[in-house]
Amino acid sequence: MTDVHLDEDDDAPVDDEIDDEVDDDDEELAARRRGPVLAAVGVLVFVALLVVVLATRQPAADRIAESPLLGQAAPAVAGTTLDGDRFSIADEQGRFVLVNFFATWCVPCQQEHDDLVAFSETHADRGDASVVSVVFDDATEDARAFFAENGGDWPVVVGDDGEIALDYGVLAVPESFLVAPDGSVLARVVGGVTAEGLESLLRRVQGLEG
Repeated sequence: MTDVHLDEDDDAPVDDEIDDEVDDDDEELAARRRGPVLAAVGVLVFVALLVVVLATRQPAADRIAESPLLGQAAPAVAGTTLDGDRFSIADEQGRFVLVNFFATWCVPCQQEHDDLVAFSETHADRGDASVVSVVFDDATEDARAFFAENGGDWPVVVGDDGEIALDYGVLAVPESFLVAPDGSVLARVVGGVTAEGLESLLRRVQGLEG
């Protein structure tokens, strides 16, 4: 009977194959373990970025926006009001005027109305600022009913067929423009206003002018 002797070198290829298989299994297991960890890290990064965005973005109301009209003479706001009178912004020179574009079907317009009333009443006594509203894509009767129910005794221009909004570049409401006593446009506010935000804006521009 012949003895068969295996050298260590003869075993090496088999051992290498086993080691390779073990390494592959380890890498696959590690990859499976890394998956949930990477997903969790991704979620945390997304949440952190979302928090930063929410913390730094402007609120829904009192958002100051750019406009090519800033520093320019305000486009004419003239026409018949809900009361049947004639209004012209040219007659308001000498005090600040808030030109407010609104519609009764617009929820943010409804939400800002009480603040407009408060702002108007505060400055009516002082005589330093006034409000004029321009009806945007809405029926005159609906606007009349809205003001009768919710108050507000400033001029409301109706029936201009969108020409005033076009001149101001208004595509959606609410949107407001603060016009200076000299008739130039000082600021554009989109997405609604608050009385506090308007007072802050007024103080800011008065400080710049002073």
